[in-house]
Amino acid sequence: MKAMGIAFLHGMILSIGLILPLGPQNLFIFNQGATHKKLLNAMPAVITASLCDTALILLAVMGVSAAVLAIPGLQVFLLVCGFVFLLWIGQSIWRAKPEHASAVDETLSMKKQVLFALSVSVLNPHAVLDTIGVIGTSSLRYESLSEKAMFALACIAVSWLAFCLLAAAGKTVRAIDKRGTWLVRVNKVSAICIWAMALLIGAQLVQIIF
Repeated sequence: MKAMGIAFLHGMILSIGLILPLGPQNLFIFNQGATHKKLLNAMPAVITASLCDTALILLAVMGVSAAVLAIPGLQVFLLVCGFVFLLWIGQSIWRAKPEHASAVDETLSMKKQVLFALSVSVLNPHAVLDTIGVIGTSSLRYESLSEKAMFALACIAVSWLAFCLLAAAGKTVRAIDKRGTWLVRVNKVSAICIWAMALLIGAQLVQIIF
């Protein structure tokens, strides 16, 4: 039991450290909480991102993802897809406005939320490689299935909680900013950060190809 508790604590601390930096995934979830009038309307993005992280964590702990990424050309494919999708997401967030009675159609629909959350989760090479390189590698220290399970459970629990808190934080900003002035600025900053990440991925892609 003590070993399982240590594994759970290890997974929790590790996941908190990984999720604290504001990458495209975190910014997108925060943005959806801030943009929509009701927190419930941002849940498609929250649930999709959480499920993606759950799948990536499980694959990393089981060692499957490392084997898949060993396929020649797959990393380049992920980088290209990530670059294109991040540019697209940045543009959509830049143009989005807070949900008001006169601008309901300017928020992301459920379908777009799911699609964008999928792209920033699965097609973000840095997030995928972090999951494999950090969580997957760290799980190798545990030999028993029960310890690996507790480690993975902690990582997954932190991921779900963090995304819920990010959306709630965005909703809090919205509640304070009644006129939507700050929310528009949040959208602009989020879009710029996402575009910056796209440029970093583009630079990495150029180095690999040339």
